[in-house]
Amino acid sequence: MAQLNVNPTRMELARLKDRLALATRGHDVLKDKQDGLMRSFIELIRENNAYRQEVEGHLKKGMQNFALAKALLHEEYLEQISLVPQYDVTVDVRKENMLSVKVPKMHFSSDDQDDQSLNYGYINSNADLDETLQEFSDVLPKMLKLAELEKTSQLLANEIERTRRRVNALHERTIPDLEETIKTIQMKLDENERAEITRLMKIKDFDQED
Repeated sequence: MAQLNVNPTRMELARLKDRLALATRGHDVLKDKQDGLMRSFIELIRENNAYRQEVEGHLKKGMQNFALAKALLHEEYLEQISLVPQYDVTVDVRKENMLSVKVPKMHFSSDDQDDQSLNYGYINSNADLDETLQEFSDVLPKMLKLAELEKTSQLLANEIERTRRRVNALHERTIPDLEETIKTIQMKLDENERAEITRLMKIKDFDQED
């Protein structure tokens, strides 16, 4: 704790008491915000882990199917297929407010959502390649959702850290400094008041003796 460098006057005392009340309210508000952020962050992490496991499962299965397809198909044929997009996807990223934090919300749309048939010939293909492309197609919305969750988690984590520092600064420095300064000023004012009363009493005694 450190005392603030202020004049020990009643006006200054009143001003410091107002600052202390404001700092205390601010600390309570920030602490509530920190608790809310932590609850939201924990829920996001759980949801993020669930999506990650699901996405990794789809990708693992797709890569396994691709390995089987690659063993039976010419590499040149696979490269030609990969150059032809099955359909175009548009991603619209907007921002929403979550506990005073601007977080992304991703919305995607396809130009061919109702007809996502495989755009290549079946003669030179095989079932493993079909399943590979279908897995990758199905996992795309989940990958976008996972990206949204991970970015949101990162932003919340940053805000939690900023809020934690502000709460600690108020709790460990600002509020104790104000309380110590108020206590010191109050003691000096009380001491001055007692000295003034003593002086007045002595003056009164002198007047009575005269």
